[in-house]
Amino acid sequence: MARLYPFLSLLLALAALHGTCGVEYEVENDTPHTLGGVRFDQDIGIPFTKNIMGTINKFIWQIFEQPTPADRKYVPRVKVVIAQYSEVAAYVNININLINVRNFTAPGSLTEGIADYMVLRAKLNGPGFALPGQGDRWDEGYSVTARFLEYCDSLRPAFTAALNNKMRHAYSEDYFVELLGKPVNQLWSEYKAKYAPKILV
Repeated sequence: MARLYPFLSLLLALAALHGTCGVEYEVENDTPHTLGGVRFDQDIGIPFTKNIMGTINKFIWQIFEQPTPADRKYVPRVKVVIAQYSEVAAYVNININLINVRNFTAPGSLTEGIADYMVLRAKLNGPGFALPGQGDRWDEGYSVTARFLEYCDSLRPAFTAALNNKMRHAYSEDYFVELLGKPVNQLWSEYKAKYAPKILV
């Protein structure tokens, strides 16, 4: 299962790239003679990969509360390429496309965090994923930001979906105040305090 983690993460991230049910899927195995390529052909395969994309999309749309095509990012074609990447490289290279920001005003670390948030929600986070309370800044990115978004969801259910939807046209830190009533840095301080080690005397 550990070796399938990068593949499943790749599928999850690529699924978020489109917004219609009529999307065209292409799957290509560029490494058919490597151990991973052979395993892909034997254990997963192209037909399964194409079929699972719809299930993954429904999961993402549910998490981001995007029930109609008008709510979703439109991408008519998604191509999945099975290539020889390290676990991190395969995932990092595609995760920025997960969210709705169309004018690229959100910090890259937040988009990376939302991508890892989806991995967390799908229960695909593996070893090395940040634990609650880890990190130095809310916008550190990746799993640190994902855990912070998870905390924000505990304060307001579906916070991350609401934030993602607000960021369709622009980004502002004021969205944290609008949605949670507090500035993001105050929320980060409270998050860190919640998970700070308790010292017994």
